[in-house]
Amino acid sequence: MKKLGRVLALVGLLLSCLGLIPYQNARAADLALVNWPSTFMLAVEPSRINKADYKLGEIGDKLDLNHSNLRQFRKYRGMFPTLAAKIVDKAPFEKVEDVLEMPDLTERQIKLLKANLDNFTVTPPTSALLEGDNRLNVGIYD
Repeated sequence: MKKLGRVLALVGLLLSCLGLIPYQNARAADLALVNWPSTFMLAVEPSRINKADYKLGEIGDKLDLNHSNLRQFRKYRGMFPTLAAKIVDKAPFEKVEDVLEMPDLTERQIKLLKANLDNFTVTPPTSALLEGDNRLNVGIYD
């Protein structure tokens, strides 16, 4: 039985290689004759604006004292973690200079804040950036 199977497989292979097995031509549809339904667009809904991305876009490269988390203060030498934690704890601020009026600041911390005032900005608090109380720990560990 195995011999018969091998012989039939070999004969089928030879016939197909020589092109002797009859086959049926494929019949493709002519798409030019198909009547496709036309569609009309009545209105386009404006894209949704992500409030968090919009807020971060208007801030630019500056650090927003009312919305930044603790880890974002690491790029300013001497501010992370002690001074940054005080700023995050005492926020919101109405203007950048209000950060100098926080209680319990040392002279060194005041000097450090004055040196970096140009790197800070203050925007009104936005719930999209403040919900969840994750300004102290954003869950990123490196």
